[in-house]
Formats: sequence, structure tokens, C-alpha cells
Amino acid sequence: MDDFSTLIRTASHQQHTEAESTTFMGDLLGGRLGVEAYARYTEQLWFVYRALEEGAGPLADDPLAGPFIRPELMRTAELERDLAHLRGAGWREGLTALPATAAYARRVVECANSWPAGYVAHHYTRYLGDLSGGQIIRDRAERAWGFARKGDGVRFYVFEKIANPAAFKRGYRDILNAVDADDLEKQRIVDECRRAFALNTAVFRELGEEFPLSA
Repeated sequence: MDDFSTLIRTASHQQHTEAESTTFMGDLLGGRLGVEAYARYTEQLWFVYRALEEGAGPLADDPLAGPFIRPELMRTAELERDLAHLRGAGWREGLTALPATAAYARRVVECANSWPAGYVAHHYTRYLGDLSGGQIIRDRAERAWGFARKGDGVRFYVFEKIANPAAFKRGYRDILNAVDADDLEKQRIVDECRRAFALNTAVFRELGEEFPLSA
């Protein structure tokens, strides 16, 4: 029988692929969009990570979610530094969440407030994705728009306090495998992972509508 981390990865594979295959992400990674699209995407990330990380503090002592709350993963400060670089010191002025982003952030808050296991599902889908596929986005951004390597503009993707990302991810999966929950609750966590990917895909689709690729 597969361990829980493997079950989550395989069960959410389709939703993960759908998120990666959206037109917006394909155009962004393909260098076909301008830096404005990247900045707008970074703004949406700020809303989601603010929800994730404001919810983290009260869960630090939770027996299920607490082991996942790791300060070296926190991204809000890095996102704010990137936004200051991309938008200037007044980056908060006029900052707006897309409807899909607002729905995503609301769901994260709901889970943080009432269902720690559901919060873990969102934590997993975001942070392990940042440590893995997020590095592809960083590389493309540096090449396309001339950001300094691992510097302002792409700091969100740079985990300075994690010396060995591969080892960190193995340890994270070990914590997942040790989650003390029955099979029904584990299935609910898997379902919430799928939901998290679907919420993320909806954000990409709305970004794609805002930044359609010119023919």
C-alpha cells in the first residue's frame, strides 16, 4: 500500500497537470508575456500567501497541522519585496485580487479557522510546488526580464533558509506520512488538495483572460 504522500501526489496528478497546462502559464513560461503579466501574477500570490501565513500562527500548536508550520517556508515578506521592486514603494495602492484569487484565499482562511487537516492540504500544494516547479518560473523570469539571479523580483522563489531543498521535501513527505488521521479524513485531505489545484487553475484562467496572447 502506498504511503500517504504518494497517495496525495498520484490522486491530484490530473488537477496538477491542468494547472500547469493553462494558457496563461504556458505563455508566461514560454516568454510570450510581458513583465506586467508576471507582476499581476505576483500580486495574486500575495493574497493567497497572506491567507496561508496569517493562518499559520494559531495552528503552530495544533497536533496535525503544527509540524508543517516552518518559518523557513514563509513567503509573504519575499513577495512584498518583489512587489516593491515590480511596482514601486506604493505597490499596495490599487492592489486588487481577481475573483478567483479572492475565492482561493477565502477557502484557505476557512480551513485555517475550522479544519487544520484541510489547511495542510493547501500548505502542501503551495509550498512543495514552490520548492519544485516554482524554480522553473524563477529561471524564466530572470531570463525574460533581466532580474538579478535570485534577486529582487524573484525572491519569492528563493528559499535562503533551506540549504537542501531535496532533503527538505523528503522530510516534509515524512511528516505527511505520519499524519494521524483515519482513512476517511485522509481522503478528505486528498480531495482538498484537488480543490486547491482547481482554485489555483481558476486564478490562471482569469489571468489568461486579462492577458490574452496577441496573435
